[in-house]
Amino acid sequence: MTLTGKMLIGQQAVAGSGTAIHAIDPSTGQMLEPAYLGGTSDHVARACALAQAALDPYRNLALVTRALLLETIASEIEAVGDTLIDRAVAETGLPRARLLGERGRTCQQLRTFARVVRAGEWLDVRIDPAQPARTPLPRADLRQQQVALGPVAVFGASNFPLAFSVAGGDSASALAAGCPVVVKAHSAHPGTSELVAQAVARAVKQCGLPEGVFSLLYGTGHEVGIALVTDPRIKAVGFTGSRSGGMALMAAAQGRAEPIPVYAEMSAINPVLLFPAALHARAGTLAQGFVASLTLGAGQFCTNPGLVIAQQGADLDQFLGAVGQYLKDSPAQTMLTPGIFQAYRAGIATLSAHPQAQQVAVGTAATGPHQGQAQVFLVTARDFLADPALHAEIFGAAAVVVQCADDGERLAVIERLEGQLTLTLHLDDADLAAARALLPSLERKAGRLLVNGWPTGVEVCDAMVHGGPFPATSDARTTSVGTAAILRFLRPVCYQDFPPGLLPDALAQDNPLGLRRLIDGQREA
Repeated sequence: MTLTGKMLIGQQAVAGSGTAIHAIDPSTGQMLEPAYLGGTSDHVARACALAQAALDPYRNLALVTRALLLETIASEIEAVGDTLIDRAVAETGLPRARLLGERGRTCQQLRTFARVVRAGEWLDVRIDPAQPARTPLPRADLRQQQVALGPVAVFGASNFPLAFSVAGGDSASALAAGCPVVVKAHSAHPGTSELVAQAVARAVKQCGLPEGVFSLLYGTGHEVGIALVTDPRIKAVGFTGSRSGGMALMAAAQGRAEPIPVYAEMSAINPVLLFPAALHARAGTLAQGFVASLTLGAGQFCTNPGLVIAQQGADLDQFLGAVGQYLKDSPAQTMLTPGIFQAYRAGIATLSAHPQAQQVAVGTAATGPHQGQAQVFLVTARDFLADPALHAEIFGAAAVVVQCADDGERLAVIERLEGQLTLTLHLDDADLAAARALLPSLERKAGRLLVNGWPTGVEVCDAMVHGGPFPATSDARTTSVGTAAILRFLRPVCYQDFPPGLLPDALAQDNPLGLRRLIDGQREA
């Protein structure tokens, strides 16, 4: 597979004319070839025009054909083989084993959505048959199904070059919904993005689909991203990244003549609550699990546990002592990009200089460029409540432990938290009553609540929620992982008194798709 340094607009490899993008190997600082010239607003318009032209033919495909596309994309990504993994290693500094696992997850995700498409439950068919004799007024024949929202803009993420990027969850769920996709590649891994985009384009061609079903663009600065979000043919946006980036896209989307939804995953510190009985019984084990989760992938996970809340006392002291022992043997790890590393160092410097923050644990010193050294700080609940600066996310292996004097302070800390992707509870039987009392507050704060586990690691399945109240995401009603992610890119349409020959297959009386439909308030077997 050859890297061309070009964008893919439909089936055409197109050279950009903007500022050159070079990937950098973060483990060495070496610049990687080829250069990727950024696109312009004209390139965006071309990709969006193709996407709009592809919309109706693509969304009206037989479900089995749409599912076949997703499966073919997965197979084509796998067929790239070691070339893809080698390039991703060079562009991210991530270990080979991690990237092999991520490729597997990406392909599993595509195949999972193929299964969902075939089943058709996402169509959510509802039929209320006509009641012409009803008094005082007759009822019309009413039939509802979900249809594709329209072309979707997807922004690749920095921390997952495969699973949250070109063919990641946003793209997979949008394609599953019947929406053409235009991806803006993340500038940190342009070569990886091109290899995956080539695989997607091959799959589109093999399945005989319109070329506008998929395009890939590059761009530095804001021109391409803002042009993409504000193009009138784009009907929704998927984004994983910083709060500032997500807010900028949301502002652009809301400033359009026709505002559109932006599904942005942005910022979370994923608090961990250590309840007293659990902390007393297994402080050392909890410390070991915490350090493993904190340092996984150099702490560059959306669900990294950046905050620990516990009651002050000898048990918390034992936990912190064990954290210090485990962390001092934890090697510094190469971070994804020089920019992410610099932001991590700046965050650590700010926290280190804070008069109320005490460093209680630190990892092994860096031995190479762009390596993040893990660190844990301790603050009192009173100081945490008084200063929002102590709540800030530091993207990397850094965490703040909040020591509470009593249950009242713990509840106050929880209530002060912003929206989160996850909240973790470590508890024993003796803690159940206290946990139950907190549950209403916790449900208001996060999209996923865990007991006696660790938040890093997000399963792709039907029940998963990877979302949460702002600023974890821009829309707490949705998830970006799991099969419910398809719902973001759908809207309901009601068909009233349609003749049988004009009805979509999903709404036909004889149910040719074999769907479980809601008919007159009763679910079909």
